[in-house]
Amino acid sequence: MNIHYLQHVPFEGLGSIEQWAIAHGHHLSVTRLYAADHLPALERFDMLVIMGGPMSVHDEHELVWLKAEKWFIKQAIDAGKPVLGICLGAQLIAEVLGGTVEPGKQKEIGWFPITLSPEFAASNLGHRFPESINVFHWHGETFTIPDGAQRIASSEACENQGFVYNDRVVGLQFHLETTHISAESIISNSAHELVEGPFIQSEDEMLADEMRFAEINRLMQIFLEYLEEQAV
Repeated sequence: MNIHYLQHVPFEGLGSIEQWAIAHGHHLSVTRLYAADHLPALERFDMLVIMGGPMSVHDEHELVWLKAEKWFIKQAIDAGKPVLGICLGAQLIAEVLGGTVEPGKQKEIGWFPITLSPEFAASNLGHRFPESINVFHWHGETFTIPDGAQRIASSEACENQGFVYNDRVVGLQFHLETTHISAESIISNSAHELVEGPFIQSEDEMLADEMRFAEINRLMQIFLEYLEEQAV
C-alpha cells in the first residue's frame, strides 16, 4: 500500500506510524507543507495521513498552503481513500466535512484519560479498544463532530476527542503515534506552551513512563490496521 502523509512542521512526524508502515511493507511518501512541497495526484497513494502542528485551520492568510491542503483532503475523502487525521489533521478533516474549529475550554497537554462514546464502543471498531484510555494530548483548539460522523471519545477538558466518518475517515484529537523521542521533539519546540493550567503537565510528567508510549502505539496500530482493511 502507498501511504502519503502531510507534515506541517519538521518536529511533528509520523512517530510510531512509520515503524508500523515499514513493518507491514507499505511505501511512504510525504508532502512537507512547511517546505512548499507539491501535493501528489490522488492515484499516487492508497491512504492519506494528516499530521499535527501548532498552527490553526484558520491561518490561511499567514500560511498560503492551507487552502490547497483543505481542497486536497476533501478530494481524497470524496475519492473514497482511507484518511487518518491527528490533532490539527483531525481539525482540518472536521472543517472540510462542514464542522467548525474553535478554541477549546482548556488547553490539554500531557497524559489525560479519554472515555469512549457509547455509540463508538458498540461499533465493530470500538470493540477493539478499552472503554477508558490514558492518551497523550497537545492541543488548544477543538472541533464539532461533522454531520454523519460518529464521536469516538470525550475527556474532561474536551468533549469531542475524535470521530469516524463514512467508515473510511478517522479524526483523532489526541496522539496515539507519539513515541518518547517524538514527545521530546514536540516539547523542545513548544515548551513555551507549558504554563500553569488544570490540564497541562510538565516535561518530567510527560516523559516519566516509557510504557505509556508503548501502549498508545499499540492502540495506534488498531486504527491503522482498520484503515488498511478499508483500502483493500
